Amino acid sequence: MKKIFVFTLFIFAFVNTQAQKRVTGCGYIIPPKSMVANFQSVYEAKEIVDEMLQKINWNENFRLQERNGIQNAYATIINNMRWIVYDNDFLEDVDSYTHTKWSSISIMAHEMGHHYYNHVVSRTGSTPPKELEADAFSGYLMALMGASKDEAVAAIKAIASERASSTHPGKSDRVTAISNGWDKGAVAGNKPTPPTKPTTPVPTSPAPNPNTGGSGQTDPNTDPSWIFLTLQGNNNQTIQLSDDGKTFQDVTLEAGKPFVFKFEIYNYGWLRMKYYNGYRTYKLYHGTDYSILWNRRTNNWTLVAIKD
Repeated sequence: MKKIFVFTLFIFAFVNTQAQKRVTGCGYIIPPKSMVANFQSVYEAKEIVDEMLQKINWNENFRLQERNGIQNAYATIINNMRWIVYDNDFLEDVDSYTHTKWSSISIMAHEMGHHYYNHVVSRTGSTPPKELEADAFSGYLMALMGASKDEAVAAIKAIASERASSTHPGKSDRVTAISNGWDKGAVAGNKPTPPTKPTTPVPTSPAPNPNTGGSGQTDPNTDPSWIFLTLQGNNNQTIQLSDDGKTFQDVTLEAGKPFVFKFEIYNYGWLRMKYYNGYRTYKLYHGTDYSILWNRRTNNWTLVAIKD
């Protein structure tokens, strides 16, 4: 089994409580659970990251993946590919607790910094110097994005550990690093300093496209995360697939022949097909296979998840 090294900014378990803030055994402050959804979708996250990339004229070397339930955000390499994995609920909770949307943006910028400086390539895990460099990168980007210094440090001030550890600096050092990065961004407005000793970046493969099936880095026959979609009928049918539930692309399914694919970046997407005089939309997940069957009771095609 391949080892996965991650660079974590925060690791918490959020609780739904109105009590005063508590501290975990690791020194992390646990904010109350947010009941308001502010970070609207994975595609909002993608748009924000794209805007940050444009500010420093840098082409991303990573992909984004939303994975709710992990209560974290981290940069990592999985199967020789770079990722920023984040919990959408986690970001919403931090924004709610700090009363600013800049908190979630600063967290994403921090994880971008790990990829920008090739921290993940060394595969040595988190260290205080790496975290401080990513913090400074975050502050720099926040200045370019128009955040105030207080907004840039809001997340760290609210929920970072007061004490340093073998992997992460203490809160005061992190606030200083972000503030220094913000100062440079407010003055320079240019691309941040590249790594002094750049290492060979991990190659990224093109993301599979949902309307073509794409070509991923794993074998669909052995990797259960691929979706096998099968049309149970005698004639070919045209359906529509989408990453975001807004823009759909036509896909022709051959009767009895599996259509094998993954959605780009995220582990789910949408399928739409004709239903009466309109369309019916289904949410598909990686790691699940589906069949399209004829429903004689409604005289329409329907989607069924294949169960073990």
